[in-house]
Amino acid sequence: MKTARQIALESLNRMEKQQAYSNLMMESLLKHSDLDSRDRDFASKLFYGVLESKITLDYIITCYSKHPIEKMTIEIRNILRLGLYQMISLQVDDFAAVNESVNLTKAIHKKAASGFVNAVLRNFLRDGKKINYPDSERKPVQYFSLRYSCPVWLVESLFNEYGREVAEQLLQQQMGRPPLTLRVNPLKTTKEELSIQLEEQGFTLKPHLMENCVEVLDGGSLADTALFEQGMFHVQDVASQLCGQVVAAYHPDSVLDVCAAPGGKTFTIAEELKDTVPITACDLHEHRVKLIKSGAKRLGLSSVHAQVSDASIYHEKIGKFGLVLCDVPCSGFGVIRRKPEIKYKSEQSVEGLPKIQMNILEIASQYVKAGGVLIYSTCTLSKRENQEVTKAFLLQHPEFSPLQLPEVLTQFYPHAGYDLTFLPNQLDSDGFYLCAMKKRGITV
Repeated sequence: MKTARQIALESLNRMEKQQAYSNLMMESLLKHSDLDSRDRDFASKLFYGVLESKITLDYIITCYSKHPIEKMTIEIRNILRLGLYQMISLQVDDFAAVNESVNLTKAIHKKAASGFVNAVLRNFLRDGKKINYPDSERKPVQYFSLRYSCPVWLVESLFNEYGREVAEQLLQQQMGRPPLTLRVNPLKTTKEELSIQLEEQGFTLKPHLMENCVEVLDGGSLADTALFEQGMFHVQDVASQLCGQVVAAYHPDSVLDVCAAPGGKTFTIAEELKDTVPITACDLHEHRVKLIKSGAKRLGLSSVHAQVSDASIYHEKIGKFGLVLCDVPCSGFGVIRRKPEIKYKSEQSVEGLPKIQMNILEIASQYVKAGGVLIYSTCTLSKRENQEVTKAFLLQHPEFSPLQLPEVLTQFYPHAGYDLTFLPNQLDSDGFYLCAMKKRGITV
């Protein structure tokens, strides 16, 4: 039977070799493990903790190892990261962390390297676990990069777009795991009823100000509950829930969600509209469309029609809609807490995104009826992908004009205009961007 540390190590190794999604990787390995709930939690903490702190941990390794980090095998590098993370961030006895790291090295048939692992970790201990960061005033970008394990280019981008103070808050916020929030299905139950039922089943909940939103602190697997199977809720971040509420607040007669999978926003829109307004939900991949279909069926939503469609190509047969939601592919810098590997993207890999996003937005705009509403959204904080895209679109398309966001947002954002960035440090949510636009003409 594999231990929690072995599962965490295997996950980290696979992440580097296969370039997989962290959440899917960890879920898969834990599902097939024999770990109890406590050890599963420990394995997850180790895995995500190392993943989100990789730049910091590698800096420490470089300071305390005579052997260049780039010449180490992936396995040894990850064992050192795991050992250091336990000593820095978890309440694990220092010597236990060292010994377990040495044992991990031997367990993967790297016995010859066990002395090296032991030496690096003990050097760090003997030095009082000291991390010599650059001076935060003279070299703020380098300091924040190492302190919050974020690439220099991304720190510079946040500094330029939000200023040092807000950038630091955002960098702090992206360390750690996000809250687990549920969207209550008001067509089947109430927030109060669901909360009572979940607590009776051993889940610990935290009150949430948002309507039809419940935060779960702990209690096991929600997907294994009868309440989940009965469609009483779906898992959804607060920002995404608000997006769904915004769409419904315009009271459209029909909705098109051009990039809908896995379907969270589509489901919330359908519930808010009491399952009475036809919603077409599209995605490029058949297996993701199946996720939308199965989710809608579980939640009892008959108004949702899911189909395969490429958002980058106009399809006349899709028709015209009173409201089109265009939630485009993006860098994902608003969901780093969910997928820490996102922040290690290169600047070059995201450079061409605004062009792709503009193309999808322009295609989506062709599905909007005269007098209808177009909503652009992303889960990134990058202004290049947000405000710059929508401003350019409005300049190039005079048939669209900015539209005031609805009052449903005023509880949390009283000064919202026609667009809004949800910063993670405001509602403890994902980072998210919304922009509402109205097409000229009279709705038929």
